[in-house]
Amino acid sequence: MALQSEQIRGLIARHRLRDMLFDVLGLVIMLVLLFILSALFIKLAIDGWDRLGTDFFQGYPSRRAAQAGILPAWIGSMLVMLVTALAAVPVGVAAGVWLEEYAPRNVLTEIVEINVTNLAGVPSIIYGLLGLGLLVHGLGLGPSVAAAGLTLAMMILPVVVVATRESIRAVPQTIREAAYGLGATRWQVTRDHVLPYSLAGVLTGVIIGLSRAIGETAPLITIGAVAFIAFLPPSPVDASFPFLNFEWLSTPFTVMPIQMFNWVSRPDPAFQQTAAAAGVVLVGLTLLMNGAAIFLRYRARKRIKW
Repeated sequence: MALQSEQIRGLIARHRLRDMLFDVLGLVIMLVLLFILSALFIKLAIDGWDRLGTDFFQGYPSRRAAQAGILPAWIGSMLVMLVTALAAVPVGVAAGVWLEEYAPRNVLTEIVEINVTNLAGVPSIIYGLLGLGLLVHGLGLGPSVAAAGLTLAMMILPVVVVATRESIRAVPQTIREAAYGLGATRWQVTRDHVLPYSLAGVLTGVIIGLSRAIGETAPLITIGAVAFIAFLPPSPVDASFPFLNFEWLSTPFTVMPIQMFNWVSRPDPAFQQTAAAAGVVLVGLTLLMNGAAIFLRYRARKRIKW
């Protein structure tokens, strides 16, 4: 009996040692990756620091590196992300809710689930070809902001669906059973209990998808994004009734990654500095989006606790 207890204690000690080694290995890998990312960002910031200024954000692209700005590029990125979010988030969340809460468990549902999961790993250039054939030529949208936003929405839609399903699946079944026990309908349970508890995970999936979309270049080049543009799209807000203008959806566009690619491909070393400054801005926009997601997740969790 004593020998058996000693063997059990030895087995527990070995498992604890393995867990500790795994924790240390994971921490080391994370620190190494953070160091590499920080070094790259610091190098980017050092190279482009002299170009970061008011004129850089308010200027238009130019053949002279000292006068080149990113105004059309960052406004184009924001408008494209607006269309992407408005198209992908409602559809993706609704699809995830339907698959997890309403869809019958049969062969058709399994086929849909497998295809959604596989679509999350499809290369972005394939979505660019799909957008070119379906949106640009098929629906006649042309190389516009609407076509770009819908193409990126198709690309991140599987990510939003999968994240929504996983977040809903993590909600304890006892919460649903308690609500059903009080006479709530399926929609009331989903709306008042399942979605609020899963909101943090859903926001995480949405922000991961949008962070991927804001840095994409291949699908936008495929559908015909402009590499050099010296004008802004019309403003979405109008001074007269109904105070909304939708002409910007059909205008040509450029985005930050394409503008950076245009500058990097030029032989003048001064454009490399300008591209580095644009890279700092793009990383800053991504961090701002992630910060907003963290804040919204914190608010959602705090609301659930109360």
